Amino acid sequence: MVDQMASKAVGCYGNPTVKTPNIDRLASNGVRFTNAYATSPICIPARAAFATGQYPNQTGYWDNVFAYDGRVQSWGHRLRQTGHRFTSIGKLHFEGEDYPTGIDEQILPMHVYGGGDVFGLERENPPARPQSASVAREVFVGDSQYTRYDRKITELTENWFETRLKDQGEKPWVLFTSFIAPHFPLTVPKEYLDRYEIGDIELSKKKLDMSGSIGEWWRLFRYGYNFDDYFVDDAHRRRALLHYYALCSFADDNVGRVVNALESSGQAENTTILFLSDHGDHMGARGLWGKSTMWEESANVPMILVDPQLPGGTVCETPVSLVDAYPTALHTVGIELTAEEERLPGRSLLTIAAAQYDPDREVFCEYHASCAPTGLMMLRKGRFKYIHYTHYGAELYDLEADPEECFNLATDPQHQSILEEFETALRKIVNPEAADARAKRDQKKRLEALGGLEAIVAEGGVTHTPPPGEKASVM
Repeated sequence: MVDQMASKAVGCYGNPTVKTPNIDRLASNGVRFTNAYATSPICIPARAAFATGQYPNQTGYWDNVFAYDGRVQSWGHRLRQTGHRFTSIGKLHFEGEDYPTGIDEQILPMHVYGGGDVFGLERENPPARPQSASVAREVFVGDSQYTRYDRKITELTENWFETRLKDQGEKPWVLFTSFIAPHFPLTVPKEYLDRYEIGDIELSKKKLDMSGSIGEWWRLFRYGYNFDDYFVDDAHRRRALLHYYALCSFADDNVGRVVNALESSGQAENTTILFLSDHGDHMGARGLWGKSTMWEESANVPMILVDPQLPGGTVCETPVSLVDAYPTALHTVGIELTAEEERLPGRSLLTIAAAQYDPDREVFCEYHASCAPTGLMMLRKGRFKYIHYTHYGAELYDLEADPEECFNLATDPQHQSILEEFETALRKIVNPEAADARAKRDQKKRLEALGGLEAIVAEGGVTHTPPPGEKASVM
């Protein structure tokens, strides 16, 4: 797993500028899912859903404060129950190493720091976030805390294949290696920047539509997440995007080294590889940076499955999401799902990849975190994407005709029946108003326990979670 890599920033997903040869090679050897989505477009709830196979509204892992703590069963628990050894190396973003999350051994793990993103607990009247300045400010050449950490993760994974693989027992082993790049700060070693020319970097021309009832939702969101306001001009933005692409290349090199280590171990022929990101990044489109929305840049992620039983170089257009990891992990090692697990929303990616395109499959994504005045939800089915802004309105996009999501069809009379079908389908999954109220109730309770909003603002915000052994950067 990589962090904050948009599918639009990967070569095999159609980006002609970014250089990701190792990820592209995985796609040529496996199945590339073109419509893969985060279950929540932000780190901690996305990773909790990845572990549990359940949505945030089912588990209460709402935002970047409520981290996975083992309270809900994970596929790691099931692996341990059936005698499989499960090791993780790198970022987990769970509650902590001492919590019972189902992992036998955590090597150099990163977990939630300082209670998480406590600024995000106030939703309806969010404070201005001093952290927002860091994206534009830290467009530097060199190593950051995160690139140093990713290098260690790569080395530790290589060492694991060289020295530890033989000790994993007779049952199929499971290893989860998790990097941070291309997550900001946009500080990149020069060798990766040298792969690009600034003249090849094109900024998105898409603008944020602030009209209509949804405009007020976006006004509140942009007040808190005002990353773009700190860029001096388009030249500064273009340089930031170049650095993001270079971080994608840095991440790609690390992925390549992990795959090479697997191949050198002699077990590549009988190993299943799943490559994915936890969520995407806006990359400046619509004046937005980071994640936290349902636009394709933020919610759509690269996902590639390489398995000896699947033909390489194939594409699967059936929508999939992070909750599919739970049944996939169990399927891969031969564990039968229980009746309760059969009722989980996910399906095995091995099964989906081997089948024909399923036009009826729906995938769901939700966001109840920083700067969102109300819950934000998305359904993807067939050619359409439906976005629900609780108490504010909705959007509808035909991604086949309009892949850049420029034409909202929600007010088009010819699409009203489709809009109604999507709202009905959404309410079969979740009651948006009830989920919004539950999330805010839990967040308010946590905020009060921390001394209230004034106490949090006075303490200042952390720009990003520090890796093990590193100090936090406080704004």
